[in-house]
Amino acid sequence: MINRRQWLYGMGLVAGSGMRVGRAAGVTAGNEAHAAPLELSQYEPRSMLHVHESRVDRSRFPLIDFHTHISGSTKSENGVELSPDREYLGTPQELLAVMDRKNIRAMVNLTGGYDHGLAEAVAKYDRAYPGRFYTFTEPFYSRFKQPDYPKRQAQAIEQAHRDGGRGLKILKTLGLYLRENITSGSLVKIDDARFDPMWDACGQLNLPVAIHISDPIAFFTPTDRFNERYEELNNHPDWSFHGGDFPSNDELIAARNRVIARHPKTQFVVLHVGNFAEDLQNVSENLDRYPNMFVDLAARIGELGRQPRTAGKFFDKYQDRILFATDATPHGDEFPQQVFNDNLYEIYFRFLETEDEYFDYAPAKIPPQGRWRIYGIGLPETILKKVYYENSARILRI
Repeated sequence: MINRRQWLYGMGLVAGSGMRVGRAAGVTAGNEAHAAPLELSQYEPRSMLHVHESRVDRSRFPLIDFHTHISGSTKSENGVELSPDREYLGTPQELLAVMDRKNIRAMVNLTGGYDHGLAEAVAKYDRAYPGRFYTFTEPFYSRFKQPDYPKRQAQAIEQAHRDGGRGLKILKTLGLYLRENITSGSLVKIDDARFDPMWDACGQLNLPVAIHISDPIAFFTPTDRFNERYEELNNHPDWSFHGGDFPSNDELIAARNRVIARHPKTQFVVLHVGNFAEDLQNVSENLDRYPNMFVDLAARIGELGRQPRTAGKFFDKYQDRILFATDATPHGDEFPQQVFNDNLYEIYFRFLETEDEYFDYAPAKIPPQGRWRIYGIGLPETILKKVYYENSARILRI
């Protein structure tokens, strides 16, 4: 008598010393097929799962994309912008064509710059196409070392408001790139008191602050075999903030929270699901603690969609404080999951509007952030209307 395991060994179906698992179809014993060596970057598994697949060409309700990048700086060093001059990544006509197809009522360009750069962006988009584009200003870090910087930065916010700026964007420059001597010396902390007049000016003028202070938690851990975003970090080693004098993710979030607490009259939209989409419990605790905090979805449906039940409860509880956003940029190969096109928006619509299972979170051959797929959360219409449009409209005072 032999047991089942012994029988499977005999049939070549269990891996053992010197034995391959199974045989290729039509290959006889003694002529087993060998799998050719394969680079991980070439591995593109195709799911064998048979489940319903929806195509959502157009959002069920009109929407505002709260987080896009239509323009950018022409001169920067080590992540710090050094000039107000802007370059434009898409013409209004190119953008409006996609917007009209996808039911996008308006786009918010968060990186509008400052001084004449902001005024130019507002004239080119906002004023030329009223109601379709809204542009945010940014700090002028190039003047950070000037003695009267706090006062001048607050005055610059007031000027930006007069020029048509609709909010302030804080890139992760503050906390991870800006240093005491602009690009050298020790890192400047997010809650540095020199920025207090800037936060207060935003509150007084009803300008929301869109703040990005951290990156996925994987970027703060070693790039090794345990890191689920190893491929992404291996391709972009400069995206890692592990080691050196970089603060931890926890330290960055704590500093951001101190700013939010000190300025209760200022509305803070913490981008990328509060910069901690991997831990919605943490984001929930902060939303409960700070009534002036909101979050957007930009570039994080890959995280939300792999925890659909938890994410669904999160949307239900905070339905008045979540903003639709993509982090879209009209051109660029560096972020394939964020290129402004029809496919990008259709994936977001599918995630929010359907209960589809196990689908790609980005229009790219190889998953750009990690090798997993996502599930739709099928939001009810009342919540969809808020997330797509009403929450952003209220914050932007449209």
